[in-house]
Amino acid sequence: MTNHGDGSFPDGPSFPDAPTGPDPARREQLRANLAGVEQRIAAACAAAGRPRDEVTLVVVTKTYPAADTRLLASLGVREVAENRDQDAAPKAAECADLPLTWHFVGQLQTNKVRSVIGYADYVHSVDRLRLVEALSSAVLKAGRPDLGCLVQVALDRESAGGAGRAGVSPDEVAALADAIAAAPGLALAGVMTVAPLAGRYAGDPAAAFGRLAEIASAVRAAHPAATMVSAGMSGDLEQAVAAGATHVRVGTAVLGARPPLR
Repeated sequence: MTNHGDGSFPDGPSFPDAPTGPDPARREQLRANLAGVEQRIAAACAAAGRPRDEVTLVVVTKTYPAADTRLLASLGVREVAENRDQDAAPKAAECADLPLTWHFVGQLQTNKVRSVIGYADYVHSVDRLRLVEALSSAVLKAGRPDLGCLVQVALDRESAGGAGRAGVSPDEVAALADAIAAAPGLALAGVMTVAPLAGRYAGDPAAAFGRLAEIASAVRAAHPAATMVSAGMSGDLEQAVAAGATHVRVGTAVLGARPPLR
């Protein structure tokens, strides 16, 4: 999202078919919601003593139509995320004329890799060596630019028996990060987590994101370009910003309560 330095997000450049809208009420709703989220991020940055431009808002558009993505783009949004390829691929194709960066944040099966690398600029959910190999092979075959990859960290696996979230345990992060960094066609971008529902960090996103910050620091020590820390959603973005997140993934607070999955 384009930040103009004063906390505002005026309309981005106009595109030939960007709606002003077919649904002006929806556009105004999205504008108001974006302004509210921006205020929260700016306040969290100020409280943490961080410049506002250190934090990127990624709007999670899953379950919402391409029309909403186009409206968001007309309001200055530049970073969007999806979690299911069957929804993301046609939406990305429909919005291919817009200057958007696409983040894939859901669990990724290897049989979907070829499709995902056709539109995604970043995959936040890299959690196993086989996926690294599949992504590398697909990127090389496609001849596209390097794909940014983040290691998904499952903080609940740090405690005995924890396995609620997808991702790798903290003690497996370094090896997977090394594998991504060494894979042709991939660029190690950083780490990602979701606040865990079980284990020692359950119900304590501040502690969870603090632990992720420690893991991110260790990854950067070995791979200085891996600067992305993807953490925080609608309910806990303040704690993520306080802990050093560079990217917050916000859906509901921008788009509203999600319709049921089909």
